[in-house]
Amino acid sequence: MLVVADTSPLHYLVLIQQEAILPALYDRVAIPPAVVADLQQSRTPHLVRAWVAHRPAWLEVHRPREALDARQFPRLGAGEREAIAFARELQAPLLLIDDADGRAEAERQALAATGTLGILETAAIHGLVDLPGALARPQATTFRARPELFQDLLERDAERKQQG
Repeated sequence: MLVVADTSPLHYLVLIQQEAILPALYDRVAIPPAVVADLQQSRTPHLVRAWVAHRPAWLEVHRPREALDARQFPRLGAGEREAIAFARELQAPLLLIDDADGRAEAERQALAATGTLGILETAAIHGLVDLPGALARPQATTFRARPELFQDLLERDAERKQQG
């Protein structure tokens, strides 16, 4: 399966050294050039910049035929606009995106979307990571999400483990 990714999920999965779950879950991940540019910015951690400079074979870069117009979508960055447009163009089964405005626009365009925490939960369901440990790692970075979201994920994980 080929999924499309925005910057943030790749950034944080590389930063917490969990990027290998992406090909295990989705086979291939496609990103537009604006996401590559975001991942190469000087303020991006060196680990992430080095990773994208020597990207793995499962990470493909493709330019969408048409990006969303910045004037029409001023709250979205270039990476989000290109990722949404590309996911729509490919009719991708899933868009990996954390930005709340980006996710809302993806939903308006009938795109299935999940973020970094959803990817980690899916990986835990497939036995690829231990969710409590995996969720602790982004919390030690600049990643931000509501504490209730982390708690909900941990509760669901505990329920799955009890039923399993």
